[in-house]
Amino acid sequence: MGQLADFKHLDIDWDMTPEEAVTMYLEWGNNWRRGERPPVRSKNEVSNYFVLSTWHQPPMITLVQRSSEGASELATLDLPLELRDEAWKATGSIKGVFGITPTMRSWLEQEFEQDNA
Repeated sequence: MGQLADFKHLDIDWDMTPEEAVTMYLEWGNNWRRGERPPVRSKNEVSNYFVLSTWHQPPMITLVQRSSEGASELATLDLPLELRDEAWKATGSIKGVFGITPTMRSWLEQEFEQDNA
């Protein structure tokens, strides 16, 4: 899990989902947000967040950085065995990219703490 240490300086938006990120950073995206998140005002604004990908076996967690210019995958992590079944249950076994579950968030926060110790 050492690769998370490379990103300890980033501000992680733990509540960001893939859908919200696309909506927020698309030119028309802030219209429906009603003040939940401030609109993107410059090309320098970025969001860092985790997504769950079930496109491959086993499911993976990816740290994404998104701006109005696009998205970059910063790190891809294997899910521990105990979270793989939860990933499939949370997504209905559908292949795609999803927000992380609260349990996945807790695991990632613990991994960040271990890497930052």
